[in-house]
Amino acid sequence: MPLFDPADFRIPPGITHVCAGGETPFLRRHDAALLRYAQDKSGGPPGRDAQDAVVLRARDRVATAWGVARADIGFCAHVAEGVSLVVESLDWQPGDNIVVDPDEYPSVVAPLALQRHPKVELRFARIGDAAAVAAQVDARTRMIGVSAVSFLTGERHDLAALRRVADQVGALLVVDYTQAAGYLEIRPDVADFAFAACYKWLLGMTGTAIAYWNRARQPGWMPGTAGWHSIASMGRPDYAGDLALVPDAMRFARGNPAHASLYVLDSALDYLAGFAPAAVQAHVQGLTTALLARLDEAGIASTTPAAPARHGASVCIASPDAAAITRALFERGVYAWNGRGRIRFSFHGFNTAADVERIMAALREEWRG
Repeated sequence: MPLFDPADFRIPPGITHVCAGGETPFLRRHDAALLRYAQDKSGGPPGRDAQDAVVLRARDRVATAWGVARADIGFCAHVAEGVSLVVESLDWQPGDNIVVDPDEYPSVVAPLALQRHPKVELRFARIGDAAAVAAQVDARTRMIGVSAVSFLTGERHDLAALRRVADQVGALLVVDYTQAAGYLEIRPDVADFAFAACYKWLLGMTGTAIAYWNRARQPGWMPGTAGWHSIASMGRPDYAGDLALVPDAMRFARGNPAHASLYVLDSALDYLAGFAPAAVQAHVQGLTTALLARLDEAGIASTTPAAPARHGASVCIASPDAAAITRALFERGVYAWNGRGRIRFSFHGFNTAADVERIMAALREEWRG
């Protein structure tokens, strides 16, 4: 049985929707959230007060779900912006390096790869192997960047082990929780900074990403740039002096937060709060392990580790024909995700065991392995 009522979502009739790792279907309740935003935006000063209240409420909901203080939680436009703000804040020196997985998502790596003044060395290690990461770090390693769950394979990474490696050389640990937030327990305090896009398992939309600043580990952190929203007073600032920043993680928002997407995120987090986090994890991982077992029976190899403790909510299959197979599955009513030479099936609370069987039936007809 589904954990979420599929009727709560804009899922076309008769469709198996397993695209949560790319885009989840929209919650119908978000229509009302967007209407509230439109009304508040049109409401003058009281309307802006209402928008600010939604931002605070969304921060509180994230903080509660993640087990941290509201002041640790801010918002930025997307994970790439948040990572870029951290990268730009560091006093890089010639010879500095960072360590990432060679298959890490670009939002984590690109802000570092394009660092030019000075150029920063990129070092690569399989991030699931803490010993391999430890072999790459040294006294000049400034950062380890990692996705908590791989977008490419669905593998879940040992963040505590990476924290220990980072601490050995005084490096930052920057974590992207995009492929984990919404169904896995998030303990962001293992990271110095952490981010999560909101349009996947968090059931939100694009335009807003969660930004976490571990103020206990990095109490003096300041971004390298600011805007009217991230300075402490924008009334008549003394530009000739030192501009004070807001004291909390909202310094990640240099300008207006994306209010419309935050109304949607607030609605999504309210919906998710109606389900025990452990129940959501158990549901989606019950489906992933079932699909992995069925693939193994059919002789179709998956790049996703079989043990639930080592994978998230996605099952990935590498294939040179991934694009064509994904299109064929779509025509059969199975909405899967394609990209980078693999097919990805990502489950959420609206999926059922019947979806696993439908995936297998469609794959048996279309598989070209």
